[in-house]
Amino acid sequence: MIKKIDESIMKRQNSAVGIQFSVGLSALGSTVEQLQQHLIQQKTSLTFTSGLIPEKSVWVGAFQADLIEQVPEVLQSVDSRNLRFALTALQKIEPEIQQYVQNFERSRLAIVLGTSTSGIADNEPVLAEYFKGNPEVQVYQHKQEMGCLSKAVQQYLGWEGLAYTISTACSSGAKTFAAGQRLINAGLADAVLVGGVDTLCKLTLNGFNSLESLSNDICRPCGQQRDGINIGEAAALFLLSKENADVMLLATGESMDAWHISAPHPEGQGAAEAMRKALMMAEVHSSEIGYLNMHGTATLQNDAMEVKAVRQVFQDFNVPLSSTKHQTGHCLGAAGAIEAFICMQVLRDQSWLPLHHQGVLDAELDDLNYVEIAQLDQSIDYVMSNSFAFGGSNISLIFGTKMK
Repeated sequence: MIKKIDESIMKRQNSAVGIQFSVGLSALGSTVEQLQQHLIQQKTSLTFTSGLIPEKSVWVGAFQADLIEQVPEVLQSVDSRNLRFALTALQKIEPEIQQYVQNFERSRLAIVLGTSTSGIADNEPVLAEYFKGNPEVQVYQHKQEMGCLSKAVQQYLGWEGLAYTISTACSSGAKTFAAGQRLINAGLADAVLVGGVDTLCKLTLNGFNSLESLSNDICRPCGQQRDGINIGEAAALFLLSKENADVMLLATGESMDAWHISAPHPEGQGAAEAMRKALMMAEVHSSEIGYLNMHGTATLQNDAMEVKAVRQVFQDFNVPLSSTKHQTGHCLGAAGAIEAFICMQVLRDQSWLPLHHQGVLDAELDDLNYVEIAQLDQSIDYVMSNSFAFGGSNISLIFGTKMK
C-alpha cells in the first residue's frame, strides 16, 4: 500500500508541463530565424573583444542588439545591464503572457530565474573607484545580489506569488525548469516564469582566466586541440503551466556528485545519473531521444567525462548530439536556458539540428554521433539538454512534442 501511495505522489510531482511562451536572446541574435542560421552553418557568431582582461583580447558570445534604454522608476535602485537584458527579453513575450495569466490570481503566479552574475558588471567600475580611496563613491550592493533579478521582474510584472533566484553556476538556468515544474505539480502556482539571464562582466572573464580555463581561440568542444571555454551572455525566458503546448517539458533529472569544487567526476557518474533520472521521469527510452544538446564546454575534463556519461546512458544507440557553445559562448547561469530554447526550436521546426564544430575531434572522444549535417530527414519527438556545473550540480532536461 505504501509503495502505491509513493508511486502516486511521484507521478503527480513528475507530470509534464507545457511551455506556453518563450524567448531567447544571445550571440545567435534576437529572432528564431537568426538563431537557426547561425546553428546550421559554421561562420562564428562570437566576437573578438578587448578591455575585459588586462592586455588580452578574447572571443566572447556578446548580444549585439540594443537593450531597453531605461527601467521603470520603481526599479531604478536595482538598475543594471543584467536587469535590462532580462526586461528586453521579457517585453518580446510580455503581451502574450499577461493575456494568458489575466484570469489567474496574482498570488498564483511565480517566478524562478537563474543567474551567476546579476548586476556585478555595473558595480565593477564603481568598486574600482572605491578601492582607489574615493570617499564619495557609493556602491549599491543590492543590484548585484542574486535574488535581485527575480524580485525585480516580479515587481515589473506586478505578480505576487513565489519569486526566487537559483544560482548554481552553469546549471542555474536549467534548474529553474525543475523548480517551476515542481511548483506547478505541487499546487503552489498556476503559471511560472522560468529561465536564465547572465551578462558579460570582468569578474567572470578574469576568474576563468586565472583558472587557465579560457580558450585562446574559438572553443572546440571535444576537439583534439581544445584548450578551454569562451564566455557568452544570454537571456532566455519561458512561461510554464499545466496546459498542454506544442513543446512540453517532460522531465528533469538532477544529481549532485560533489566530486570537486571546480571539476566534474572524472567518470561522469553525476552526469550519467542526471540523464538516467530524466529518462526515468519522462518514461522515455534512451533510443527515443532524437537529439542531445551537450553541456560541451571544451575543457579537457568536462568533455571527457560527458562523453563517458553518454556512452553509459545511451550505450549502443548512436544519439545525434552537438555542443552549441562554439556559437553562443558559455553563458554561465543562462547557458541551460538558452540551450533549452535551442532545443525547443529543433522540436518545433523538425528540419534541422545544430551543427557540432568542424574542427578535428579528440581521437578518444570521436566515437559519438556528432552532428555534421544540419538537415534533419526524419521527425523527432524528444530531445535532451545537459547542464553540468561547478561542484557537480548537474541537470538533464527532456522536452517533447508528445507525452507517453
